[in-house]
Amino acid sequence: MKRRSWIESLARACARRPWVTVGIWIAAMALSFFSVSALLGDALVTEVESTNNPESLQAQTLMNERLGIPETRNLDELIIVKSSTLTVDDAEFRSQVEQLYNELAAMGPEAFLGGATYYMTQEPSMVSADRHSTFISFTMPPEGDHKVKDIYALGDKYATGSFEVYHTGSASFMADSTELGEKQAQTGETIGMPVALVVLAIVFGAIVAALLPVALAVVAIIVALGLTAVVGQTMDLTFMITNMITMLGLAVGIDYSLFILTRFREERSRGLEKIEAIGTASATAGRAVFFSGLTVLLALSGLVMFPLSIFISMGIGSLLVVFAAIVASLTLLPAMLSLFGDKVNKLRIPFIQRKGAVPNYESPTGFWAWITRVVTRVPVVSIIFIVVLLGSAIVPFFDKNTGMSGISGIPDFLRSKQGYLVLQSDFHMGMDTPVVIVIDGDIDSDKTQAAITGLQDTLSKDPVFAATFVVPHSDKNMALLYARLTGDSMSLQSTDAVARLRSDYIPQAFSGAPARVLVNGDTAFMVDFNDTTNQYTPIIFAFVLTLSFVILTLAFRSLVISTTAIIMNMLSVGASYGLIVLVFQKGYGAGFFGFQRVDVIETWLPLFLFALLFGLSMDYHVFLLSRVRERFKQTGDNAEAVSFGLRSTGRLITGAALIMVAVFGGFALGDLVMMQQMGFGLAVAVFLDATLVRCVLVPATMKLLGRHNWYLPKWLEWLPNISLGEQHGGSAGDAAPAKSERIARTVKMAKGSVPVTIDDTPDMDTK
Repeated sequence: MKRRSWIESLARACARRPWVTVGIWIAAMALSFFSVSALLGDALVTEVESTNNPESLQAQTLMNERLGIPETRNLDELIIVKSSTLTVDDAEFRSQVEQLYNELAAMGPEAFLGGATYYMTQEPSMVSADRHSTFISFTMPPEGDHKVKDIYALGDKYATGSFEVYHTGSASFMADSTELGEKQAQTGETIGMPVALVVLAIVFGAIVAALLPVALAVVAIIVALGLTAVVGQTMDLTFMITNMITMLGLAVGIDYSLFILTRFREERSRGLEKIEAIGTASATAGRAVFFSGLTVLLALSGLVMFPLSIFISMGIGSLLVVFAAIVASLTLLPAMLSLFGDKVNKLRIPFIQRKGAVPNYESPTGFWAWITRVVTRVPVVSIIFIVVLLGSAIVPFFDKNTGMSGISGIPDFLRSKQGYLVLQSDFHMGMDTPVVIVIDGDIDSDKTQAAITGLQDTLSKDPVFAATFVVPHSDKNMALLYARLTGDSMSLQSTDAVARLRSDYIPQAFSGAPARVLVNGDTAFMVDFNDTTNQYTPIIFAFVLTLSFVILTLAFRSLVISTTAIIMNMLSVGASYGLIVLVFQKGYGAGFFGFQRVDVIETWLPLFLFALLFGLSMDYHVFLLSRVRERFKQTGDNAEAVSFGLRSTGRLITGAALIMVAVFGGFALGDLVMMQQMGFGLAVAVFLDATLVRCVLVPATMKLLGRHNWYLPKWLEWLPNISLGEQHGGSAGDAAPAKSERIARTVKMAKGSVPVTIDDTPDMDTK
């Protein structure tokens, strides 16, 4: 009998002391509840920060050093007061605006850091052309978005008679987006949970067995949130981290428990004692969970390498919840199985599974066996068909535009969006988030003054820029040139305009002037965000692919399996990329799905989807191939092993995929465009991976390659033999024969019916 792996030993130890294990997890959950309630609120921020030093950050640092302007940007906000009957010249209009401003200022520094009205500045741009509208411009502190609801209430107080009051700006946009994101996450959970329970009930045929994976997923989410609250005390984490934890926790937590629980029930139905069945399930399915989870962790670790807080936050949240799900599956689940035993089969659902029914994976019949026969009968045709289909779906991705959808990407019913639309129609400008051009040098020289004037003249001819004004700081050898934008500061038109400003306008205007010029502002930050993403994407891709290749080679002791797995996963990820562009950017099917068409795909999305989907796709690949390899080690028949692997995992993989599609699809059903894109991309990729890739491409490829699937060159035989599918210790009921038995099996070859005898030893391998 082979020595037990540490995974099996750990599971057996937890199963023998179930109440100790459960007690430890209850304590962990209690601590998590405490840390979430006490610490999580202070750990999350809405601002995206850069950890490298792009031009916008250099400009902000310079403004801080010379002028004392904080590196953490304050929030610019506008309150628009409009009357259908009065103009700004009427005394009643003026009184209304001034009273509103005074009450706003009285809210104190938590909500108001300073502002101005038209009556204070007499600035013509603060009045609409028909003089029926004006706006109050004011600044809020970086975390002042939590006061937006109070400011909304104040505006409602003055929206009386003929007066209308609108709000827009960075603070109201962030507050509305955050609230909408939280509602969308709740929608995902509301849809994902019931669908998961239904699918699990169908897969298991019993209510208790269906509830167990969901309970494990909830435990993993709670513990991950607690850990996030602790990590958030040492660094700022963006608010999206909670959405990532919930979404991914439901997906992988259910998946990992599903595969181990299924194997436990299978081994029990074959006659193994409870502890032995737990040990065998952990040595096989548990081992697959560990390796697939390790691959997911490696893929997600690429996000932490990226020098932007939004990626780092999503990476940390994803890593924590996947880690919690792995540990819970390898420890808490064995303990729960020990406590429940055969009671996991309680509350059986009629007609789905008979009492005591043994899964008949040995018989090459049924839907999954039929799929395998059809696909492997013409493997070359099957491969070409799927590759062409997925390749065609990838094509639109090469026409993508990346950026942030900004305020134009949120629904019109939100108050910040309504204010933005009024601002555009009445004042022909976007939110008060101007481009800030920092001029560092001798600003009093004739050449510098001529350069500033020339740049203003150039900007006045560009329709994207609304107005410019200069704030000189001669004593600091600096001037700030503010350029307002006519539209959404995050739009493709605005980011293209800033790119022109940097590459063309500034070099032409300041050629020969004794000054250095840097561009700052939200739009400039977005341009730097795009540039940083383009710079780091190939690095992270190479990192993830290389480590995944190493892990898969160790898991399956095959260079061919590792290579084909990576190629197949890239196909499904690439297809989801292309379909996102086709639906959201080009608008095909957007109306059918209820999505909003936008000009750009979120900059962070492709890299995030790659890391997440590459890891999740590997889950299915590892689960499927672990059963294929296990069977191949027993029989030596590649074709039959492929068929057995698909027969034994097809139902589970399909069920797990349906759960993921439901969870991710639930997140796509809300109104926030970036969540729509993310949820749709994840759902589509998982669907394609579980159907076209796992059911067609994998069996066709493995049939075509034959025994070459398990090729490992002799010069790599020194690699540690920790591969999946190895024979494991167990009782007489174990599916794998004991080494001392040397059972000779008679199997049919893939073609013909010539019986061959295979010496079924545990260390048999094909190099």
